Amino acid sequence: MTLVVSIAAALAYLTFLRPAEGLDAHSVRPGSLAARPTADAFGRSGQLRMRFALPGLPVDYPIEVEGGLDAVRYSWVARGDSVATGQPRPLVDGLIAPDAPGFYHLQLTMNGERRLVTDPPLAVMVPRAVKKGSALNGYTMGFYKGDRARRSDPEAPIGFVEIDTADLDLPVSAHLRLSDFVSRDRQSTWPRYVAVDPRLLDKVELILAEIATWTGDPDRDPVPFDVHSGFRTPAHNRLVRSAARDSRHQLGDAIDVAVDANRDGKVNSKDAKLMSLAVDIVERSHPDLAGGMGIYSRGSYVHIDARGIKVRWRG
Repeated sequence: MTLVVSIAAALAYLTFLRPAEGLDAHSVRPGSLAARPTADAFGRSGQLRMRFALPGLPVDYPIEVEGGLDAVRYSWVARGDSVATGQPRPLVDGLIAPDAPGFYHLQLTMNGERRLVTDPPLAVMVPRAVKKGSALNGYTMGFYKGDRARRSDPEAPIGFVEIDTADLDLPVSAHLRLSDFVSRDRQSTWPRYVAVDPRLLDKVELILAEIATWTGDPDRDPVPFDVHSGFRTPAHNRLVRSAARDSRHQLGDAIDVAVDANRDGKVNSKDAKLMSLAVDIVERSHPDLAGGMGIYSRGSYVHIDARGIKVRWRG
């Protein structure tokens, strides 16, 4: 699956006496309700800023909870709203995503206490099955393999994040926004729909973190980079010059970036070599993030994906 959705929620107990980051509480009394996401909620890089799920299905959202777990109820609050959607459910049964696509925060309640976990938000996607022909809610996407015959392609995205103009700046990781994944097809229709693979987000963040340790202060000096291309709809991919027919960009697990890896103010072949080294280091440490790396336009930008096998090329 292109977008990973777990079938079970990870829940654990933790005793702590001060409010966790992401909560709206000002103080936590011993024995009262407290909760926070675990480190796993932010990916292996620790830099993911969004979780993904399909409507009405179990959610992978690792959290730590203090309180009588049997008495804790949960609900979801849509971004920009203050009222929870639906009736509260027992947390002990695991988390189920809201039925409507959108962006949500997790709300926990127990004995009149309320805790809102705002980070990371949950993006509830639109299932690919909702797409009719080549379009999804009026947005032209084209066809994935098997769409016309109504067969399932195991590599095709299981769902798409619905994005309106007010959502473009929402972060999906420390360095990437939803706008980086919008297909640059010049359509004027909103909302748009994109596929985003959390494995790719983790891989990009790990690569940037590796490069940041080579020069400058990694905690203060960001590595300059620019996104050339993120997600592409199949229809748009067919119009991109020299794009592979089976381009990983259509699956949401590929990105083209220009990175000033040596921080000299220019992006060229020297940076491409450093990028190649960083990608190899990350893939050795995380074999499941292995994928493609292609160097284009004399090193002005590189392609990175998380297809599962190591591939290298020049274009």
